[in-house]
Amino acid sequence: MLIIKNFSKSKRGGLLVKYLWALAAAALMLFMFASVAISGPRVVDRIVAVVNDDIIRLNQLDKELKPFKEKLDSENIGDEQKRERLYEARMQLLDELINETLADQQILETGIQVDDAEVDAAIEQVKSRNYYTDEDLRRALNLQGLSMEDYRRELRSQILRSRLVNRKVKSSIVITPEDIRRYYESHPEKYGGEIKYKLRNIVLPGPESGTDASITRRLIEDIRAQAEAGASFSELAQKYSRAPNAEDGGALGEFSIEDLARELRPVISDLKEGEFSDVIETQQGVQLFYVEEIVQTQPEPLESVEDEIEEKLYNQQVDEKYRAWLQSLREESHIRIIR
Repeated sequence: MLIIKNFSKSKRGGLLVKYLWALAAAALMLFMFASVAISGPRVVDRIVAVVNDDIIRLNQLDKELKPFKEKLDSENIGDEQKRERLYEARMQLLDELINETLADQQILETGIQVDDAEVDAAIEQVKSRNYYTDEDLRRALNLQGLSMEDYRRELRSQILRSRLVNRKVKSSIVITPEDIRRYYESHPEKYGGEIKYKLRNIVLPGPESGTDASITRRLIEDIRAQAEAGASFSELAQKYSRAPNAEDGGALGEFSIEDLARELRPVISDLKEGEFSDVIETQQGVQLFYVEEIVQTQPEPLESVEDEIEEKLYNQQVDEKYRAWLQSLREESHIRIIR
């Protein structure tokens, strides 16, 4: 690259600058022409973003994007949709690379360091957790197109960024007992008692099976009448049902309303213990449901879930504060995306 600076502001100096720039441009054009003539057209690496004093290159972005692109190529979608999704992924990934670059600049500024022994220890933890030998790990990395050196660099970056988060974010987070109790009380669906329905059913073939619909309807209405008259639902299921659970008396198990298919929820929730549903046509066939028992589970005591809630709230705050910190850092930085 030719760097030209501090020439005289005189006319002669200006002409000299123009002359040198013309020579540089001609040399550059000649070099490009020769490269094309020798190797044919090729994509030249370029800068896609400037982040303060650092740059992000196209090759770096394309390398990170490669797994997503390969997955996208394997999907049966149109070219236009593929281009749109690839563009969205590229911009999202570029945004992440900008955040990582900002974090790395802060790591240098704050003097955070990680030595080789700490990276070695992290690798041993990964091997232990996955029951890997050293050879197993290298083989797994090769399948992802990574060398052990690449992996060590990535691990070092992760440890450094984790320590940056500890210093910039985590030290300011406090979860109080009041925070934990408030979360516990506002999520009764998770920690409170739950209603479950112990169900049985009888299934007869639907019209799509070729069975006469009127005959099926009369038969299942007769079965329902027998049940209402006091006949055992379990014995009726064993006798008439064509479902695999017939030999178990139509036993289905216990379900919360949310566990059931959407079309069954209003049907079952309106029934009391010992009641039968109306006849229902479903994809499985014509069905009759019986609520054998309604079970009220006990709520989990706060003491047994305090640690779980504290960890959840802590992680939420870490994520929120880190994103807020990164946003303020972006606002204070010089960032330029080159399209």
